[in-house]
Amino acid sequence: MSSFVDRVRITAKAGSGGNGCVSFHREKFVQNGGPDGGDGGNGGSVQIMADPNMRTLLDFRFISKYSAENGGDGAGARCHGKNGEDLLIKVPVGTVFIRESDGALVADMHEPGQSKTLLHGGRGGFGNARFATPTRQAPNFAKPGIKPEAMEFRLELKTIADVGLVGFPNVGKSTILSALTAARPKIANYHFTTLTPNLGIVRHKGVEFVLADIPGLMEGASEGVGLGHDFLRHVERTRLLLHVLDAAGSEGRDPLEDFAVINRELAAYGSAVDKPQLVVLNKCDLIAQQDTVKHLVETFSNLGYKAFPVSAVTQTGFDALLTEVVRMLPELPPQTIFEETPVDAEIPEAPFDVTMDGHVFVVEGPAMQRLIDSVNFNDEESMNWFHRMLRDRGVIEALRAAGAQEGNTIRIGDMEFDFID
Repeated sequence: MSSFVDRVRITAKAGSGGNGCVSFHREKFVQNGGPDGGDGGNGGSVQIMADPNMRTLLDFRFISKYSAENGGDGAGARCHGKNGEDLLIKVPVGTVFIRESDGALVADMHEPGQSKTLLHGGRGGFGNARFATPTRQAPNFAKPGIKPEAMEFRLELKTIADVGLVGFPNVGKSTILSALTAARPKIANYHFTTLTPNLGIVRHKGVEFVLADIPGLMEGASEGVGLGHDFLRHVERTRLLLHVLDAAGSEGRDPLEDFAVINRELAAYGSAVDKPQLVVLNKCDLIAQQDTVKHLVETFSNLGYKAFPVSAVTQTGFDALLTEVVRMLPELPPQTIFEETPVDAEIPEAPFDVTMDGHVFVVEGPAMQRLIDSVNFNDEESMNWFHRMLRDRGVIEALRAAGAQEGNTIRIGDMEFDFID
């Protein structure tokens, strides 16, 4: 298994809120102690943080399920349940979280040390002391804590770099990275030697920028051919592309055709990789006729691109290229930061549906199940409160609109009762 992993799926769940307590004060010589049931504790939240010391999502291949701690139940004497501990998940800088249920991008961890709440813990339920009123002095019911659902996320690592090297396999991108930075990628004379993005810091005329060697692309990459989708995503955050070509055609390919093929693949992948480009004509040390190099430079100039003849092996020609890069970078837009779908701080009450099961009217929805769990069906006051909640939440009106009449059977959760309008 490769130690570089840039796409995984995980399941995360915030902690459930603790249940409220039904309790009454008991003390010697106090005949009628009032309700003193405490609230349940809040469940722990799932927090995420961008860790600059991480480079891969490999750890998530071995552990893919994450749960924050549940809140404790309330107790008598108005004792509040213990709040659950938050869970912290660390990811490499550049990781995005995509919610599998709807494809929404909910977090872009693009800055070192950046933190965010991914999932909020469930609220603790109220104890019966909360329901005491002048006319209801001994409520015999409490609310359960909210139990958040587990959610599945797709994590994708999109390399953070100012400049990206793109081009066909074996055109010398890794050698260029090695020549310009202290990075030491694996270099060999066969295709797909580079299987992971490599980063290095380039320093030129007092300016520093991050250079990324993106693994070799090929025709059909936008459709997943070769390394395709696996590494096209690493181009998305770059501000400038250095399109590396084998100017000598040492493998029998035409550099102009290679340039057109790679740009078609970038265009097919989408606007996210539509970046300014400089053309790097590598392996010029293998070209005997300098008129050939001059012709290539002029051809790309006519196409609207600046081209720079270089030789990664002899480390020549890079000064002009780097000077142009540091001139352009201040004028270019900053690295791409993806728009996030807001994560609501509060868990909204889920809507309910009214359906028919034979002659039974069925009211379904997580909020309805929580309401049923709150009711003591052996207590008249609790039943009166339950009926009021059905009216306040629009359930009675929805049942009436669905055709329910006095005496019809209503089912909510695992409870059935007669409809009373």
